[in-house]
Amino acid sequence: MAIKRAAAFEGPGPDAVYGDHLKNGKFRIQHCNACGRNFFYPRMLCVHCGAADWVWLDASGKGTVYSTSVVRQRPEDGPDYNIALIDLAEGPRMMSRVTDIAPADVKIGMAVEAYIGDLGKEPLVLFRPAGK
Repeated sequence: MAIKRAAAFEGPGPDAVYGDHLKNGKFRIQHCNACGRNFFYPRMLCVHCGAADWVWLDASGKGTVYSTSVVRQRPEDGPDYNIALIDLAEGPRMMSRVTDIAPADVKIGMAVEAYIGDLGKEPLVLFRPAGK
């Protein structure tokens, strides 16, 4: 569902708008009206064709792990965690974490679902195994 047409170079930047969407419990990505492709991370111009004619699109939250790596920490710094690249069902790839599973158990090709969480700071998009 398209939300709002971009007014290129007016008002708050796409990164701020994306953050506001997350604060309101919405995970949205951008859709270019010129080339018809979706893109993420928030930008002023389409990363595919350079057009400033885009809208915000509600993301389905469905994705697939493209790659993953375990970040090892000293015990006093907290538990190990993973960093993963997730291919969203809408096309873009984003970096995030997969939670609710041991970091080493995250596998390439695993189906995941997004949720908005936080790691002690601002809200962010995290993923958990699909159906969990």
